[in-house]
Amino acid sequence: QLVESGGGLVQPGGILRLSCATSGFTFSGYDMAWYRQAPGKERELVASISKNSTNFDYLDSVKGRFAISRDNNKQTLYLQMNSLKPEDTAVYFCSAGFIIRDYIPTYWGQGTQVTVSS
Repeated sequence: QLVESGGGLVQPGGILRLSCATSGFTFSGYDMAWYRQAPGKERELVASISKNSTNFDYLDSVKGRFAISRDNNKQTLYLQMNSLKPEDTAVYFCSAGFIIRDYIPTYWGQGTQVTVSS
């Protein structure tokens, strides 16, 4: 089970921190990722992180603003989002999977809404 939290309404330039609490699988055995899906658009990979936090990958449009991290002891994934823009508005999903050249998702959360608006 993957349960996202931390979404909400924030003004442009604001900050949010998303969390994804997991259970029912060996968190440390999976690579993890955050995706997002805006209305009328396809789901896109925002950031991924390897099992031991040594490898990271980010969508170009969020580089320098977002940071993905994980706590294997707490079985929790995080996404720190700074300098938020209206185009970051979307439902954000947590995913557990594997990085084999590209990230391959296996499990999904139900998502948390992030709205960036003045």
